Parts: sequence; C-alpha cells; structure tokens
Amino acid sequence: MQMVLLIFGILCLAYFFCIAFFVGHGTNFYFIWLLLGCGSILLSILLRKGIWEERFPIWFRRMFIILVCIGTGLFLLVEGFIISGFSKSAPKGLDYLVVLGAQMKTSGPSKALQYRLDAAIDYLAENPGTCVIVSGGQGSDEHISEAQGMYDYLVSKGISETRIQKEDQSKNTFQNLTFSAEYLNKETDSVGVVSNNFHVFRAVKIAQKAGYQNVHGIAAKGEPFLQLNNMMREFLGVMKDFLMGNM
Repeated sequence: MQMVLLIFGILCLAYFFCIAFFVGHGTNFYFIWLLLGCGSILLSILLRKGIWEERFPIWFRRMFIILVCIGTGLFLLVEGFIISGFSKSAPKGLDYLVVLGAQMKTSGPSKALQYRLDAAIDYLAENPGTCVIVSGGQGSDEHISEAQGMYDYLVSKGISETRIQKEDQSKNTFQNLTFSAEYLNKETDSVGVVSNNFHVFRAVKIAQKAGYQNVHGIAAKGEPFLQLNNMMREFLGVMKDFLMGNM
C-alpha cells in the first residue's frame, strides 16, 4: 500500500507540473493534482514510519478507509455516467443546435471550444435547415463574450449569419441552456446540445430538467492530455448540479 500511494502521488505531481508548465489550461482546477500528489506521498510516509498506526486512533483510521471506499465507489459510478455521453450523436434535421461556451482567448477559441464549434460546423454543413445558438457570456479573463467569439468563428468558416443566434449572458451550463431556451420552443423544437465528450452527459440532463422535450447530445472530442483533468472536474460538476437540483 505504501508503494502504491507513493507511485500514485508521484504520477499526480508529474501530471500537475506537465499541465502547469507545458499545456494550456483555462482554470486553476488542475491544482487538485498537486493536492492529491502531496497527500498520497504524505500518507505513504506516515505508513512507512508507523506514524499512521501510532498517532491516529483506530476509529479514525477505519472511518478514513470507509470514506475513501465510499468516495471511490461514487466516483466510479458517476464517471460511468459521464463516459456514457462520449458517443452521443444526433439525428439529422434538428431544428436547433446549442453550442455551449468555453474559454475565449485573445487568439480565438480555446482548443476545447474549437472542438465544439468544429463539431457544430460538421453538423450544420450536412443539415442546412438547422439553426445554431451560441451560448456563453464574458468572463473576467476574456476580451469578448464567448458567444461573440463563437459567432465570429462560425462566420469565418462559412456559416451564414442568418443561421446564428447569440446568447451572451450565461455564466455556467445551467444558464447556457436556460437562457438559450428563449430563442426556441423547448416543448416542440428538436435540439442538439454540442459540447466536449466529457460534458455531454451533464449538459443533456440539465437540458431535460430545464424542460427541453426533444434534446440530443452531440459529443465533440476533448483535449487528449487534459482529458483526465476534465473528467475529474466534471465529476464535481455532476455532483454540484445534482445536489442543486439542476439535473
């Protein structure tokens, strides 16, 4: 167990430093790998030196193990639901697509957002009768709203301006889908929600809870190296929205 914890901690720290120094990142969530790495290595040291058994009462150690087991089981269950959204696609001829926002950089859409937009472009090219709603407000670190950046990108790729609606007030997935509903009829219109694969499960569940009667997920790919980080973050997102009654 000591060696397993040590190796896990080293891998977490290596992943953290790779994200911090070599890979672009939109949020500071990746610091969780620093915490996990340091915590695992510390526990490994405590076990090796016998401090864990000597200094911590047995009830505490048992409670810790029980909580870790419950947490691990819950994590694996939720990750299974998240993975179920990876292969989602939509039938032809939808009335609308809703492209969920992600970080806009001064150079253009972030990689994650570009993947979403490219998936939307592929669908729009094959379904000329489908309109698209680009949804996302302006964050404190963004020079324009995500909706405006997405609009500009779609137009630059040949999508007609008349097919695009901008929803530029939302700050999270729940608001994305709630505010976008003002541009369509969620009871009768068929809608495809476009997001990265790790985000599709939660997005569709939120849309259904918000009253969308005919909604489909469209899974764009995720950034390969950041997929593990995004999956961890999405676990917390699912738990938050579930507890808040958003899905």
